[in-house]
Amino acid sequence: MVGLLGLVFLILLIVWLGVNFIKDPQEFINVFFVGLTRGAVYALIALGYTLVYGILQLINFAHGDVFALSGLVASWILLNVFDVTGDSDAGLILLAIPVTLIAAMALASSLNVTIEFVGYRRLRHAPRLAALITAIGMSFIVQNISLILFDVNYQSIPRLIPNSNVFQIGEVALQWNKLFVLLLTVPVLLALSWMVRSTRHGKAMRATSQDRDASAMMGINVNRTISFTFALAGALAGAAGLLFLLYFTTMRYDTGFELGLIAFTAAVLGGIGNLTGAVLGGILIGLIQEFNEGLVWATPGGDWTRSIVFGILIAILVFRPSGLLGEQTPEGE
Repeated sequence: MVGLLGLVFLILLIVWLGVNFIKDPQEFINVFFVGLTRGAVYALIALGYTLVYGILQLINFAHGDVFALSGLVASWILLNVFDVTGDSDAGLILLAIPVTLIAAMALASSLNVTIEFVGYRRLRHAPRLAALITAIGMSFIVQNISLILFDVNYQSIPRLIPNSNVFQIGEVALQWNKLFVLLLTVPVLLALSWMVRSTRHGKAMRATSQDRDASAMMGINVNRTISFTFALAGALAGAAGLLFLLYFTTMRYDTGFELGLIAFTAAVLGGIGNLTGAVLGGILIGLIQEFNEGLVWATPGGDWTRSIVFGILIAILVFRPSGLLGEQTPEGE
């Protein structure tokens, strides 16, 4: 029965998208580009949730707030260290962005490692509820640090990546700011997949995720491996924070709360603990949001976007908790 309902829903969704494509194919493709760009940012954040869950079976709810804090720090560096403006020359911008990216990733990595050491390490063998409450507490702590440092107002930067067209065919166009996000995100995702599958650290991470005690007996430093995983997840959050800032140009202390929940939904949708699933889930959520807000035929409108996204989360948890790719996550002790 559940499978039949899912099949009916999928058919209706395909029909709805097909009708919108036939009605206005150029607008459909433009909306697709926007959703793909948004989904790439979600994928970076979702990968952080997936990495930590894969090795500890823990949802690090502070991850979204680390993303927001790193983005706010990136805005401060761009405005106060490099003094960028809308009229800054290209050379200054080309220097400012990579330096700020490195700084944001280093900050987020350090913060994530500190969170793991202070908040989670001593709770590895505690009941899951204790770790869950600690994760929520860490989220509020990081969020309030952002509030203290950057106040309640939105922090804005000038548009450093132009939104002029890279190419245009008829009314279909791809802008530089969207292409920039994709050009930066795709290599990061490929490098992460290669590292987890092929490097010594990646093999240690996979072994630790399967059995921490057996990994320790085989000579793997479990604490160091877990810290490395948190550092890597933090680096992804830092990169996502800068990308979000460059694309949307504004960020606030609580931006990470909603973005974190959406990225968590993406990780669950794709199959939490599965790297490919996190990327797939992020892109799908980005497309779902933009299709709902950008397509005009028979859509409930942008006011329903959050309800749709989190409705998907509930449906996945109820009907297919392993996610679309079917990754079975082990039960903790």
